Amino acid sequence: MLRPLVTGTAACLLLALTACTAPAAPSSGELSLSGTDKSASTTSAVLPAAADAPTRGAKITGIKTTNATSGQITVTGTVTPAPAQGTRIRLHQWIPTTKKWQEIGYGLSSGTAVTIKVTQPGSVRDYRLNVYAQAPYPAATSKPITFQHFVWRGLFKRGVLASGGKANPQFTVIPPNEGPRRSEADLLADKGGFVWGEVDSTGCRAFKSWLGNLTDGTARLSIHNGPRAKAIASVRQLQETEGNLAAKIDGVTRLRLQATDIKSGYGPYISVDSYLLCTN
Repeated sequence: MLRPLVTGTAACLLLALTACTAPAAPSSGELSLSGTDKSASTTSAVLPAAADAPTRGAKITGIKTTNATSGQITVTGTVTPAPAQGTRIRLHQWIPTTKKWQEIGYGLSSGTAVTIKVTQPGSVRDYRLNVYAQAPYPAATSKPITFQHFVWRGLFKRGVLASGGKANPQFTVIPPNEGPRRSEADLLADKGGFVWGEVDSTGCRAFKSWLGNLTDGTARLSIHNGPRAKAIASVRQLQETEGNLAAKIDGVTRLRLQATDIKSGYGPYISVDSYLLCTN
């Protein structure tokens, strides 16, 4: 028996009829929902929300003068999250003249903690901590803190405003080449006399002095609030002896140092090594 042959034309016709009756596949991005409009079934791809960028914080937890003679300041702080061990944390100081922050020292982190020690002259300045960017964290800066830094300086660092007294007074400050600390002076007068000198003590809170009585009798060393007669503090020193005088001087802007004869053969003669605790 011979099978009927399907010609090429018939095959093409058969394929065409099959294509016409096959259902159309939905296009990508479309869902075929019965009873709904086609346009309502189309949706857009939604990207997941971006994660928040990591942040780092820095904070000064303490600042104090730890050596008022050398001018050492110790600053403690924290950096969170903890940076890599030994990360350099910078201490900035605001410089009013340039209106800029300036790095004056640094410390190395240990966990979240850092301690920084620097030496500075007396001042009232703003301070802050700074840590550079460290992946994945950006740079961080602490809130500024204003700090009064009191340091001992020579009584005569700013010179003598005025001097005087009675009975041939002589108030002689030792020159810088012999006394670079600007703290030493000799106070002399004739028998029964006194001698004084005044300095600017603005921004200072305390006074201290070593003294040596080189006269042949008793003399008194005293400090005063300007020309006022009553002494803030005083000490009587016997012939050829040494002593000390110290006092708080908050609010005193013109400090007078005075040597007075109590009983001697030729008058008071006192050598001093004197200092003020100041922010300037």
